[in-house]
Amino acid sequence: MEFSIKSGSPEKQRTGCVVVGVFEGRKLSASARDIDRATKGFVADVLRRGDHDGKAGTTVLLHCVSGLPSDRVLLVGLGKEREMGESAYRRAIDTAIKALRATGATDATFYLTDLGLRKRDTAFKVEQAVLGIMEGVYRFDRMKSKPAETKRALRKVTLHVARRGDIAEGEAAAARAMAIAEGVRLARDLGNLPANVCTPAYLAGEAESLAKHHGLHCEVLGEKELEKLGMGAFLAVARGSRQPPRLIVLEHRGARKKDEAPVVLVGKGVTFDTGGISLKPAAEMDEMKFDMCGAASVLGTMKAVALMKLPLNVVGVVPATENMPGGNAVKPGDIVTTMSGRTVEILNTDAEGRLILCDALTWAERYKPAAVVDIATLTGAMVIALGHVATGLFANTDSLARELVQAGEASWDRAWHLPLWDDYQEGLKSNFADIPNIGSRAGGAITAACFLERFAKAYPWAHLDIAGTAWKSGAEKGATGRPVALLANFLTRRSA
Repeated sequence: MEFSIKSGSPEKQRTGCVVVGVFEGRKLSASARDIDRATKGFVADVLRRGDHDGKAGTTVLLHCVSGLPSDRVLLVGLGKEREMGESAYRRAIDTAIKALRATGATDATFYLTDLGLRKRDTAFKVEQAVLGIMEGVYRFDRMKSKPAETKRALRKVTLHVARRGDIAEGEAAAARAMAIAEGVRLARDLGNLPANVCTPAYLAGEAESLAKHHGLHCEVLGEKELEKLGMGAFLAVARGSRQPPRLIVLEHRGARKKDEAPVVLVGKGVTFDTGGISLKPAAEMDEMKFDMCGAASVLGTMKAVALMKLPLNVVGVVPATENMPGGNAVKPGDIVTTMSGRTVEILNTDAEGRLILCDALTWAERYKPAAVVDIATLTGAMVIALGHVATGLFANTDSLARELVQAGEASWDRAWHLPLWDDYQEGLKSNFADIPNIGSRAGGAITAACFLERFAKAYPWAHLDIAGTAWKSGAEKGATGRPVALLANFLTRRSA
């Protein structure tokens, strides 16, 4: 997809489709009014006939409108003007791109980017438009023998800004958004692949390819190296699978000072999670291929960082394995020794993510990091707490939590800060080992984060539980690519 930023009147655009907004109550946006004047009230006549009332999520496509050089005009419902905010804006972009995909237009000019959003600048509107459009045109059909036939693909989008002086800001935002969109696409592709394809070895190969094509440094550790490091918790999860585990390390060395402390991203890479001996119910178990979306988001973020050439040192660490039942699988009641030396009593083999992450968090100490952020589809309790809107955020440092919350707000890939009070640590006691791998059901997402916190004492640390945001179920089933946008924005702000 090619994006360009321009400033100019909508009625003068020679393009496949001009996209303008209409508020509820048939109130025209500024660009729609310009079109209406140029067509001597034609748009207003269409609205008066009842074809469109401006309700959010609706569109009307007009062809060959007299007086306009554009082939089409797409009227997009914006909802109530007083309720025009970030979510309504993104919905308008999504609605527009869905309508455009049903046409034969190969290029379009969006005037939705000149809508007023309180406390949001041109850069935000352009970035969200690019991300929304790229999300709208995304398709995953590489596993189909005959991909569905589509109309001529939309190849070029021009985004309008109100003033010529905004063009440079818009162009910078579009370039940044395209880098993030590429990272999101990689994360979605990896998440959507079936587990018989996307194995730990496959993820390692993807990381090596990223390194080769984007100037990153890659290291992949196998089972023997993990044994030498004493990663007993990670290896315990891998024991039931025929697929050997991998610890994948990607480094972006972009800081002006080579020895500058890096930010380390740790992504849970369980390429399929049966629950192990504590077997999950059969219903919707196919969605456990998405249990590596934390790993996918780390690889996607590393691609975005490389494309943006951020002047920052960033390390991506992915412990990758399957969690399978079998004769050699770890059992409830087993006790394992982590890389840190602490012992863990396995009370539930389906609480495996924290086991592979705790050894990866200990591994991260060798970098003397400025901050560590782990990303994991960790707990079903997180879905109950926050649904599918916000990512759960925990941190041992309030300043790091604030950075991530602000990055989520800036990228509209939001996270919510939850407590890690000492009171919750009381739920993690074992009669036989230093710590159990689960606490009580109450506050399950918090006690899972408390478990991880015990292995992250050496640096500022945050944990993003993406169990509710990493993928969608139902008719739109598929990986979302979250929280690549949040992480990319966080790192961009750090680099500045």
